[in-house]
Amino acid sequence: MATKLNPLKPIRVWLTPPGPNPWKVVFLFEELGLNYEIKSFSFADVKKKPFTDVNPNGRVPAIEDPNTGLTLWESGAIYQYIVELYDTDKRLTHEALNDRHLCNQWLHFQMSGQGPYFGQAGWFQHLHPEKIPSAIERYTAEIKRVLGVLDGALAAAKPAAGDGARWLVGGKMTFADMAFVPWDFRLAEVLLQSWDEVWEGLPHARAWHERMVELPSWKRSMEHRARLMDEQGLQWNGVPKGIETFTEYEEKIARGEQ
Repeated sequence: MATKLNPLKPIRVWLTPPGPNPWKVVFLFEELGLNYEIKSFSFADVKKKPFTDVNPNGRVPAIEDPNTGLTLWESGAIYQYIVELYDTDKRLTHEALNDRHLCNQWLHFQMSGQGPYFGQAGWFQHLHPEKIPSAIERYTAEIKRVLGVLDGALAAAKPAAGDGARWLVGGKMTFADMAFVPWDFRLAEVLLQSWDEVWEGLPHARAWHERMVELPSWKRSMEHRARLMDEQGLQWNGVPKGIETFTEYEEKIARGEQ
């Protein structure tokens, strides 16, 4: 069921396709059935005009909503704006004061805990020109810690009536749950582990994540990503076509050939 209030003019979403954060926003748009359009561009241009006129920080995503005249960046701020203005049925949030703020709490944890630590793990595992084992170990441990926090919260959550699913807030999926999906989706790649190894000892977090990646809205988001990655000559993991392994890509970066 789509939200009742749908923007008359499409909201523009600026993104570079490889990274997780843009798909956090597209996932929300797709789940709410909103009218939007994607402005895709190369990561090499993220610190250049015209994008820096939209976001002077040079980070994706950013949105321009012609229905309100608002330009907004930071994915968490975009989440709160879209849910407040366009989720009039409260499908992905709650009416009750406490539950609304608990959703915001988990969103902030995603932005302060999951995103930065997972991103640093990916950087030091794959992109930093020098291998620093202590940095890799630190951020790998932080990934496991964050996942453990989520698993504990989900284990303590009351199962939803009917299907017994566990969610972070109020017995239903909210934007707080959805925000974690794009980074968790890349964990096998970041950690260089099998999917079973990633989720070892984390049954509630694994079941929670795997429920969401089966949603049609997530699958549509990933179809958009695959098309845009292909247009830019990139494989699914962000490595340019023609490079077979991350090791080869790391060697290319070390030679200054990004």
